[in-house]
Amino acid sequence: MEPRDLSLNPEQNGASEETLKAAEAVETADAVTVVNENSEESISEAEIEPVAELPVEEQPVAAPAAAPQTKDEILAAARELVARDAADISGDEMSRLKQQYYALRHDELRREREAFIENGGAADDFTPAPDPVEEQLKELFAQMKEKKAALRAEIEARQAATLARKEEIIAKIIQMSEDTDNVHRHFQEVKDLQVEFKNAGDVDDAHTATIWKKFNDAVEHYYDQHKINKELRDYDFKKNLAEKELLCEQAEKLNEETDIILAFKRLQDLHEKWRQTGPVAKDIRESLWLRFKDASTAVNKKYQAFFEERKAKERENEEAKTAICERLEALDFSTLSTYAAWDEMTQTIMQAQAEWRSLGYASKKMNNALFARFRAVCDNFFSSKAEFFKRMKDTLAENLAKKTALCERAEALKDSTEWRKTTDEFIALQKEWKTIGAVAKKHSETVWRRFLAACDYFFDQKKKATGSAKKAEQENLKLKQAIIERLNNVPDGTEAEEAATILRQAQTEWQGIGHVPFHDKDRIYDSYREAVAALTEKFDLRHARARMESFKDNVERLADGDDNKLYRERERLMRTFEQRKADLITYQNNMSFFNSRSKSGDSLVKEMERKMERIKEDIETLREKIEVIDSKL
Repeated sequence: MEPRDLSLNPEQNGASEETLKAAEAVETADAVTVVNENSEESISEAEIEPVAELPVEEQPVAAPAAAPQTKDEILAAARELVARDAADISGDEMSRLKQQYYALRHDELRREREAFIENGGAADDFTPAPDPVEEQLKELFAQMKEKKAALRAEIEARQAATLARKEEIIAKIIQMSEDTDNVHRHFQEVKDLQVEFKNAGDVDDAHTATIWKKFNDAVEHYYDQHKINKELRDYDFKKNLAEKELLCEQAEKLNEETDIILAFKRLQDLHEKWRQTGPVAKDIRESLWLRFKDASTAVNKKYQAFFEERKAKERENEEAKTAICERLEALDFSTLSTYAAWDEMTQTIMQAQAEWRSLGYASKKMNNALFARFRAVCDNFFSSKAEFFKRMKDTLAENLAKKTALCERAEALKDSTEWRKTTDEFIALQKEWKTIGAVAKKHSETVWRRFLAACDYFFDQKKKATGSAKKAEQENLKLKQAIIERLNNVPDGTEAEEAATILRQAQTEWQGIGHVPFHDKDRIYDSYREAVAALTEKFDLRHARARMESFKDNVERLADGDDNKLYRERERLMRTFEQRKADLITYQNNMSFFNSRSKSGDSLVKEMERKMERIKEDIETLREKIEVIDSKL
């Protein structure tokens, strides 16, 4: 049995709902949008709009667990999934379980429909029985969705509370900035409120940029309106300037990074550090910010171009994988009936698998579905092949046992001197041998030679022990020589029809004449065959019937006291007969790969049809020759 090539990966990537949203945000953005600096003191996260995380395709993904193989395993996997915390329930895992279940369900319904039709039912009358597993899965998926909905509601409530607290902090900072008489007393409290604002948590995406902008404006208003210790402010500006210049340099170097994914990830880190770094002096604040923004824009443009190129490649891979699936689904495995046919089809499947492995990922939406579709065709082929090889192995072993038993019986009879009785028994054994099918190739020649040796030994001993009617054989020799003389002397002006009549009469007479001396048998037959060939050529009598008559004469000659030669000739014809049948099946299978929509395609189809017709004629001729030999055995 051929080893199955199942080294294909399922090509699945999991990702949370939040990460997928972030990836979409990145791919649709032209560049990172940043709020200009316009205050003299520390700038908080409101300076910069949130930058999306890396797309899910580039984040490390753990190798997927082995896919469930049965509906019960899928049901168990769904129960395990619903038992998790809501945050750990992956929408991709839910979708994958659905795909796996409905792939199995589809195959199950197809088999039920085929069984229904085989039992006499009409295809339109088939009604599948409800699947209890499907109902349980639907209930489990509903529970998962409820848990996910509850988690989203909890997150939204938490974000709403955070938003309210941040609004309170902003209002309090604004209130303290208006208290000009005691502004210096509020300095530490403002610092604490800044820390609290940053640590308060996230708000929903719709308010993130707005709330940071309001907070930043309130803090800057506080510092701009009320002078604090000038020495401390100048020290902060100097320290912040050095840090932000370093961030600008690092962002500019990212444009030289060849790994765009790594560059984009590092850019997010630099933006986070920029948020955490305080303000610089007003006169250089705008120019410094523009420098950092320009460096960010350059990286973001490369990042967006990278993903656009990757999406185009995914579309190409999707089309190529779809074409492979369609090509394999068009193959008909039910017509394969020989080892050669199965080996040839195996090469086709293996080449398709190698081609599949050479392709990259398709789009996330289609990748898993395409792989399941491709895997189903491969599994169907290898399962069918395994069943064929198992059947053939059992059949070949049974045939070998039968032929071995015939060998033993022939060997037990080969020394018998009851010529008439034993001859009949050997003929019966040979006929029985013909009814037995093939055996494994490694045993075929050995068992055949063993049986043939026993037959040859007996018939050789029979020839030595039995005399021949020499006088009758000499008379027969003279009669056959006369026929040859008559064929060689047909006048040149004879009509073709008359010559054909003479040939048929001669052949009839030849077949009615008995044996000739053994040492003259080959010589006289060769002379006769040459005379027939010369007459046929001279009067243009070549046609199928003439060849068949010649074959019958040859069989008649071989039958002169040597049934064993006839039996060997029959075995040769049978092997040719089976080979031509296999050739016909191969051509019929290949016809399914062609179409006649083009001129060249139509020509190729017609040529194959002509070849198939010639093969059919050969098969019919071989069958007639085998019947001629059988009539003499």
